[in-house]
Amino acid sequence: MAAAALAGTLLAPTSAPARAGGQDIPPLTDRLGRVLTLRGWNIEDKTHRGDSALSAVTERHLRDMRAKGFDFARLLVFWDDLEPRPGRYSDAYLRRIQRILDWAARHDVKVVIDAHQDVFGPAFGHRGIPEWATRTDGLPFTAHPDDWFAEYFEPAVQRAFTHLYEDGDLRRAQARAWRVLAGRFAHHPAVIGYDLMNEPMGEVRAGEDLSTAARRIEREQLTPMYDRLADAVRSADRDAWVFVEPTPIVGEGVPTGLGRVDDPKVVYAPHFYDTAMEAGADYDPRAGWIEAYERAVTEYPRRYRVPVVVGEWGPPDSSLPHMNRFYRDAMASLGRYTSGWAGYVWCYGSGYCAVDDTGAFRANKELTAEPYAEAVAGTVRSAAHDAGAGVYRLEYDAARHGSRVTVLSVPEGRWRVTADGGTAAVRRAGSRVWVSAQPGSRVVVTVRHV
Repeated sequence: MAAAALAGTLLAPTSAPARAGGQDIPPLTDRLGRVLTLRGWNIEDKTHRGDSALSAVTERHLRDMRAKGFDFARLLVFWDDLEPRPGRYSDAYLRRIQRILDWAARHDVKVVIDAHQDVFGPAFGHRGIPEWATRTDGLPFTAHPDDWFAEYFEPAVQRAFTHLYEDGDLRRAQARAWRVLAGRFAHHPAVIGYDLMNEPMGEVRAGEDLSTAARRIEREQLTPMYDRLADAVRSADRDAWVFVEPTPIVGEGVPTGLGRVDDPKVVYAPHFYDTAMEAGADYDPRAGWIEAYERAVTEYPRRYRVPVVVGEWGPPDSSLPHMNRFYRDAMASLGRYTSGWAGYVWCYGSGYCAVDDTGAFRANKELTAEPYAEAVAGTVRSAAHDAGAGVYRLEYDAARHGSRVTVLSVPEGRWRVTADGGTAAVRRAGSRVWVSAQPGSRVVVTVRHV
């Protein structure tokens, strides 16, 4: 089940740029300097623990995602499985993560490793921070089985976050856990980055409204936490991106209070959820939620000059009457300012699942599969997908130095790919297209559904 952020909904055009944020939000890049676009899904196993942890994730997940044109997975891992007792790290769990990363590399899927928590962790019936690292000062906790997100506002949960952020021994333990993860996977070819903490929350003080509290928590507790954890990652991995999240309150259209994270390779990784849809409501194109969210969420990357990758998005019921419009509007919006996204969640079934038991897209989720440029060896001039016409067009100036290979992804179906300019050569295999061009030339690639 996806974590509920908070918000409302709106209208957007059917054609949008497919690279990060225009001129004022920088793009994500790879080690070769190519401009990246990541599109994919979260993969998870929240049910199994201990000896059976991650057993629900199979190679089929990565193979099927790649076959449908997706190049990115956000892999959920849990500190309580990694370090079930203080200082005792589970090599068996690390091997299971390694196995999934190996499958990802085999199918050419890039992975961000996400340190996931829901309602702090197992002390409150969820997953994330170990029980031994949970301190509540004896404050009460009442479960809310019909509204689990409300459990974040229980006094015991809020106090546990305060101790995690403020207690020196817990700070050091969290940093050590990241050194273990980064040390194990720093050189794995599938790993592009590390999401330092999923949907962090905190303690609301007397007299604060939720927005005020969120901005304080982000400014005073999350920013220094991310500095600490980024330092821990860098002790083992100098190249990967570190993904930092605001509180889920950004879903209300509230700009984050996060400050600058002192690291050269930071990605801003908010989530994109609407409260009403999370509760089962249909999309309302007149409500203005997407517009308000986009306006708020782009303030941070513009100010601090960091790329954006949305770490989770998607409603629990994609079959409602206005969901076709939602997916079209959401895809257009995400294309305007992000370097990519991970939908919630790649599983085989109902609810949030991307596909059904047969592997076919669930209602309207096929709209997430469209042509895009995975990696552009050069400077992107324009990139847009016209869903109505079934045409994707990429224009770029080929790099004068370094890699000459631009990679595109196409969904299942019949697509014709052409490239003009600079003696460009095109090769295709399955869902991937490779374009090689003369250095410095202007290239136009067109992908047309036929």
